[in-house]
Amino acid sequence: MRFMRTGIMRVSDAGQESIGLNQVADFAVAASRRMIFDLPVCDLDWDDALTFVNELASLPVGQTSISFVNAHNMLVMLRDETYRSVLERNLVLPDGVGLDIASRVAHGEPFPANLNGTDFVPALLTFMERPRRIGLLGGKRSVVEKAAERFRRHAPWHQFVVVSDGFFDPARSSAVTAEISRQKIDVLIVGMGTPLQEKWVAEHVGPQHARLVLTVGALFDFISETVPRAPSLVRAMRSEWLFRLVLEPGRLWRRYMLGIPLFFYQIVRHQFGRKQRVLRAEPHPLPQRHIAPPDKLAS
Repeated sequence: MRFMRTGIMRVSDAGQESIGLNQVADFAVAASRRMIFDLPVCDLDWDDALTFVNELASLPVGQTSISFVNAHNMLVMLRDETYRSVLERNLVLPDGVGLDIASRVAHGEPFPANLNGTDFVPALLTFMERPRRIGLLGGKRSVVEKAAERFRRHAPWHQFVVVSDGFFDPARSSAVTAEISRQKIDVLIVGMGTPLQEKWVAEHVGPQHARLVLTVGALFDFISETVPRAPSLVRAMRSEWLFRLVLEPGRLWRRYMLGIPLFFYQIVRHQFGRKQRVLRAEPHPLPQRHIAPPDKLAS
């Protein structure tokens, strides 16, 4: 294992123990993360990431929120401080070739694995041998229902519960979270789009609702096959973004045709700014050792 096991600090609150699991997760992977645009991103490989997240889901108290961040998410984060503050409290996994490029520039090597949510979540469900109640929240009702059915065939030892579609009135958020509690969800999968899903979870979903929360963007569209995935060869070539652009040019051309050059610009800008900050940093003088004069030395 590349991650480090840590102790868990418990705090008494109204007679109940609570746990800052996001802090635990943060410290647990302190030796296995890289700063990308000043955001800590885990650099675990597939086996370690699956094992670690499964252990977090197995803890009896507290909550961990996991976000999958790609180049587009990073650009959103750079202009949205609220979104950044949420990601800083979450466990962040790298998604896509853009993060690899940023890692090469900043750290000299790519991430060990492309932990995108579309592949990681089904793998995690298979990896979790203990039966769980999995809540699904987001997307169109027909899409999330179909995704739930496909998940049931994929990992039949789990129970999959559709909590709500993703188009509810924000004023009904309390009713949605009450339904999550009523269903006694262990793992909540939220697909409402970035940054809405992360902000909504941070504001409304607590440890009393689910031990593990995964914010997954368009995962339900892919699992339900409402939106086709790129062929395996295209994915192996790290060109799935190009396949999606061809399928949905009207919706995605700005994200990729404008977003990719902007992302490269931000990588160079941030790296140059980092070097400038280092060069401008005030040097810290070495502590001066005080040597007593000879007449003060003990005889």
